[in-house]
Amino acid sequence: MDAHDQLNLLKRIKAIADTGLLYSTNEYDKERYTELQEISFQLLQQISGHPIETLKETFSTAKDYPTAKVDVRAFVLSPDQKILLVKETTDGNWSLPGGWADIGFSAKEVAVKECKEETGLDVVPVRLLAVFDKKYHAHPPEPFYVYKMVIHCEAVSFESNSGFDIDDVQYFNIDELPELSEFRILKSQLELLYRIVTTPGNDVYFD
Repeated sequence: MDAHDQLNLLKRIKAIADTGLLYSTNEYDKERYTELQEISFQLLQQISGHPIETLKETFSTAKDYPTAKVDVRAFVLSPDQKILLVKETTDGNWSLPGGWADIGFSAKEVAVKECKEETGLDVVPVRLLAVFDKKYHAHPPEPFYVYKMVIHCEAVSFESNSGFDIDDVQYFNIDELPELSEFRILKSQLELLYRIVTTPGNDVYFD
């Protein structure tokens, strides 16, 4: 079992512990769930290298039923079929415009908002292309359990302007992709999304 598989199991163990602490009324059970939660943090520390205190601050005890986080991305093609990508300031690599889903916004509203904030472009959502469960794709390990929604959008403005947390905005040929921010998107996913958009009759992909 590699580190990626171990991390997925630890996410599940911690979620079970959090759920148990949330709903249990028996003090004996609470003690056991607390111990299970502490073990999960110790193992997360070994895999991630981050101090337990930092992990506890980042992943505080759930106050509601633990669920997956949702990442929403916009897939935009230029008239000559190039893919719109943004250069992330955090790692200097490229990704689709997007980010965590915001409360109060639908998925397509998030895609439109993130495109405007990160690229300066106005876009219109067309359709859902894919719902990826990151567990099934070769992303680097991360503590969160994430679903990634990708929405096909069409640009209705054409003058780009990178946002405060973006270093650059460019269109790329599918055969000439730059170094990707693999926490956010993979080459295999971009190739799949490109095929769905450019080949008539393709259905939504979901894991």
